[in-house]
Amino acid sequence: MKKRNRNSMILALIGIVLIVLFMFIWGGIKMKYSVGKDIGIEDVTDFYYTYSSSAFPPEYQRYRFYVEDGKHYFYHEKREGDTWPLKEEHITIFGTRILTDEEWQSFFEHLQGGTVQKRNEDVVDGDAGPWLYLYWKKDQGKYQEFSFASWNDRKAFEEYCIHLTEQP
Repeated sequence: MKKRNRNSMILALIGIVLIVLFMFIWGGIKMKYSVGKDIGIEDVTDFYYTYSSSAFPPEYQRYRFYVEDGKHYFYHEKREGDTWPLKEEHITIFGTRILTDEEWQSFFEHLQGGTVQKRNEDVVDGDAGPWLYLYWKKDQGKYQEFSFASWNDRKAFEEYCIHLTEQP
């Protein structure tokens, strides 16, 4: 009798696990969203790239792309100093400019193929980043942590941002 109950419990547990897996895989519960597939250019409202290192000398660089009053903007900020963390008083280079439709399209193309997943507020790892956050119309306030599709895509994005900082 005991063996029969144990087998029934094991089968019930396996059934529950299979139901949960089915819900995640086929039930429409997404863990990651793809830029260009699930997230279109018209959905993007804000994107942050932030790098902050406590090495000596400390480094800080932020790039932000955002939409305001129907216009597309690019903001950049570099902080320099010999103390960490670098604060707003350490800003040495910064600027904001309106992007053309072509520049906004190019920005979006750099993100295409990347993914967005649920924000992870893990402060334990302590790395310098970059920390990447994509805000979009259907992010539900939680699906905002961005990852580039590849290391090369990230490097190309960084080069694009440097190019934009050099434009008038």
